[in-house]
Amino acid sequence: MRPDKPLSALQFSIYRNYRIVHGLRIAIAFIITFLLVRLLSIPEGTWPLITLVVVMGPVSSWGNVFPRALQRISGTLFGSVSGLIALWLELYSLPLMLLWCALVMFICGFLTLGKHPYMALLIGITLGVICGGQSGDFIPALWRAGDVILGSLLALLFTLIWPQKAYLHWRIQLSDALLETAKIYHAGFSANLVEQPRLARPLQRLLAKIVKMRALLEPASKETRIPRSVFEAIQTLNRNLVCTLELQLSAWWSSRQSLLIMLNAPTLRQHQQMTEKTLRALSAALITGKPEDLAASGEELATIALELRLLIAESEGDARVESAIHGYVWLSLEMVRQLERLSDLVRLALRK
Repeated sequence: MRPDKPLSALQFSIYRNYRIVHGLRIAIAFIITFLLVRLLSIPEGTWPLITLVVVMGPVSSWGNVFPRALQRISGTLFGSVSGLIALWLELYSLPLMLLWCALVMFICGFLTLGKHPYMALLIGITLGVICGGQSGDFIPALWRAGDVILGSLLALLFTLIWPQKAYLHWRIQLSDALLETAKIYHAGFSANLVEQPRLARPLQRLLAKIVKMRALLEPASKETRIPRSVFEAIQTLNRNLVCTLELQLSAWWSSRQSLLIMLNAPTLRQHQQMTEKTLRALSAALITGKPEDLAASGEELATIALELRLLIAESEGDARVESAIHGYVWLSLEMVRQLERLSDLVRLALRK
């Protein structure tokens, strides 16, 4: 997929209501699979239905379903072979069969704590399903294994039809987070306020949304082949940006005297306007897929950063007031650095 492809109005609407779309997809897939099982009179027909729900249910994006289905097929194949071997061994020696099952379950438990826990878990589940049948009854065991593989393939097929992409979810949610950050920034540093606004809850909700975005990083990386480290760096900067904003608000409203001085500083007002503009530009670039405007914002922020450093060097006065001003200006410089780095990473994530 093209990482820089702009989001259409239809895509935007679908991804905004992805839970409804996901529910409809599973419902349609279940009905079609049920009719297929009935019309073809497939033995052990409950297993394709169960597998379909298990593979498609917990996740909605292609970057999650594809590796999940592959792990299920791999785990089912290994578990089926292990189960058939166990049924064959039972014909000759029950202790030997139990020893074999113990060995397979040991491998299952060992691999469950590794890189592919879902596949390892399915090895043990499939072994239990096959061994749970009658002694020496191979035909139902083979049908169960085949039905599970059929259910996994059907889940892949239905997910492939107009698939949802974790990368697009990530773009929309990151755009929302940056836009919300810009709104909180505007509300917190408005020159028309005489008292500090109550922004603790909006900041907490914003941080909670950013933390939830972490679940999209791995599948988004798989879909686009962009290194996960890029998404991790953006995630970290996005979180740090909100924390810096919270500290900035505390420094801005720490005392009335320092507030009046900073309100009359043209450089700080220019910095605030530029910061909000950059946040909104980043938010828009993630939707349009066009990060060209971010370069100009970065140049303006670099110029303002030099003026902020001069402001630190020139500020004098009461120790408490001077401390508040220095703290706010230092945090402003830190936010400039974070925005410049975030702009570079967003351009990298939207590369053609």
